Amino acid sequence: MAQPKVLVIDDSPTILKVVQLVLTKAGYDITTAPDGEAGIALAQKEKPQLILLDFVMPKLNGYQVCKALSEDPNLSDVPVVLMSAKGDQVGERFVKVLGIVDYITKPFSPEAITAVVDHTLKKYSDEKEDAKPEAEIELQPEVLADAADAAQRVRHDALEQLRESISRAAAAGILSHPDLMDKDLSTAVLAEAARDAFDNPTLEALLGELRAACPELAETGSPGMTGDLRVVPIADILTLLQTQVQNGVLTVTRGGGKIELYFKNGNIEVATAAGVAEEFLLGRFIVETGLMTQEALDDFIDAESGQGGGLLGTRLVKSGKLTNSEIKEAMALQTSELVYELLRWNFGRFTFRATNDLPALAMEAALEMPVDSILMEGFRRVDEWHLIEREVNDFDQIFLRDDEAVRKMGPSRLTREEQTVLELVNGKNTIKDIVRQSRMGSFEVSKMLYRLLSIKLIRKRVAPVAV
Repeated sequence: MAQPKVLVIDDSPTILKVVQLVLTKAGYDITTAPDGEAGIALAQKEKPQLILLDFVMPKLNGYQVCKALSEDPNLSDVPVVLMSAKGDQVGERFVKVLGIVDYITKPFSPEAITAVVDHTLKKYSDEKEDAKPEAEIELQPEVLADAADAAQRVRHDALEQLRESISRAAAAGILSHPDLMDKDLSTAVLAEAARDAFDNPTLEALLGELRAACPELAETGSPGMTGDLRVVPIADILTLLQTQVQNGVLTVTRGGGKIELYFKNGNIEVATAAGVAEEFLLGRFIVETGLMTQEALDDFIDAESGQGGGLLGTRLVKSGKLTNSEIKEAMALQTSELVYELLRWNFGRFTFRATNDLPALAMEAALEMPVDSILMEGFRRVDEWHLIEREVNDFDQIFLRDDEAVRKMGPSRLTREEQTVLELVNGKNTIKDIVRQSRMGSFEVSKMLYRLLSIKLIRKRVAPVAV
């Protein structure tokens, strides 16, 4: 049974990508166009069953596109759903005008856009029962190999790499020995001899000793896939794991940073991180959600400092300061922020290990966060980051406050968070300093600095020119 065709016309790459992701998963055949002219041409070529149309676009706006569609006898009966931002002042008055049968306001959730498409197609399709076929996506062998075969290949590659590294190191060490400096030996000859000495049983024994000494190096599951983020974007990996209802651990590394996502039935149970900025620590999100004040949290941490380690959330629950549900609220926010951060990583390595034995932290958190819902907001942030980074792109940048402009505007037009950031702009603090002192995230601080720049309450400090 053919999938219903839906054409999405929007000048935002984020909206196009997210809507395509969500509706493809729901079983629709999605075509996208970046502007009105291209949208009309694609509509004439594809004859979709439904068109999702942005209102504010370059070249041709939503009204002009609808007018052109209504004048084409082959397209005049195609229902159009308008997508508009809150500030566009577009709503019910446009419904049933020039083929527009419904509208949805941005930003919208995956569930909302799917519901609108479902409803419209069921209402306007000649074959209502065929409006939404079940989508079955088979696991592609070349994407996620059989676990046993993948494990064998990974082990073989690891042994080869280990053998090569050991042989070269051994050869270099032998050649540097003072008793052999004058011998007629070469690195290549010695490396070959070393390679022969380190056969697979020997290497397996060495690996066994290494794992015994360092239990954290033991495998936690069968390797499902591994690769480079420059080749496979993280969003595609997350979508695949959700679509295939996978259980396991996705580990992503970049430089000294590592983020791990724990999956159960294709949903994210929780995320953890190491080697990332302090803004991703759980304490920030406990304060941000209003569960504790920063002072109360600092006092608790100071009081607990001499009583052994343990996870902050566990200690807070055990002490009666917070409930399990309150900690989960903060952990859900933390997990979302870590995924948003991952979406900005355009390089690094990823490994997914399929396993049903998730650690206690993931099992207890059990956040069950759908990937597509997180990606919707994540893609929006990435788009916003690209805009912000045109002006706020160096975290060592220092800003100056225009006190006269601040006085004329008055504090009432600024949010409490914007006032906090503005107070920290003193001609000395870098953006990194402001992030650390404000206890906010870098995205939020950068967004506020961008706004303060745009309304001319602050300006960049220009470094003196060396002579």
